[in-house]
Amino acid sequence: MKLLYCGDVVGRSGRDAISEHLPTLRKQLALDFVVVNGENAASGFGITEKICAGFYEAGADCIVLGNHSFDQKDIMSYMSEDARLIRPINYPEGTPGRGASAFKTRAGKTVLVVQVMGRVFMDPLDDPFAAVDKILKSGRLAQKYDFILIDVHGEATSEKMALGHFCDGRVSAVVGSHSHVPTADTQILPGGTGYQTDAGMCGDYNSVIGMEKEEPIRRFTRKIPSSRFTPALGPGTLCGIYIETDDKTGFTTRIEPVRIGARLLQHVPD
Repeated sequence: MKLLYCGDVVGRSGRDAISEHLPTLRKQLALDFVVVNGENAASGFGITEKICAGFYEAGADCIVLGNHSFDQKDIMSYMSEDARLIRPINYPEGTPGRGASAFKTRAGKTVLVVQVMGRVFMDPLDDPFAAVDKILKSGRLAQKYDFILIDVHGEATSEKMALGHFCDGRVSAVVGSHSHVPTADTQILPGGTGYQTDAGMCGDYNSVIGMEKEEPIRRFTRKIPSSRFTPALGPGTLCGIYIETDDKTGFTTRIEPVRIGARLLQHVPD
């Protein structure tokens, strides 16, 4: 199978990068499945039903969120209805929405997408390791599922790496999100699981992790907030991860970063 994971979409610049580049990438790479992280898509904070519709129209099969899952007031009821929209699985029981969903591709393959949120320097949700372990025990790779993707939404690289190794040999790929900076550790772990600590963001890289530079710099230099964070509106870059798996085992055979757009050095797999 061939899957593309697109990193955190930040504001209008990120949305434009998705709408401009994703349809072409879907055809060019002959993708079976596309996952987009949309948790910063609505002015940098959360997502709306309208934005979800735009991502689906551009070619996304699934949208994952993160710590800004519930920032938009109207998203709660919509999240309960849309099985393609996934928030972290380790929110407490009774939280609206779902932390995992299974999908059928056009070729009849079954894809399980799970998102989990780290606890280091983040909101203290339930144990991410226990939550992932529980869902993986409900169905095995190459038996119930053809592809299992784990999105680790977290701040600490060590926690993401630990979850990657915790899942190695049980899932197709573990990708990190949240820090908005693509890491250079793309690899296949010893058990066959593809891994990258952070996919980066889809947005304007002439910024501070997607936000206009002035306010973050002021807060670092003066320690006093003077205005809200607002997404940078320059030309966007789509950053993501391309993954190919073995049809028999479900494990990764190829994993490469994807970058296409205005600022970073571009790379699209052949």
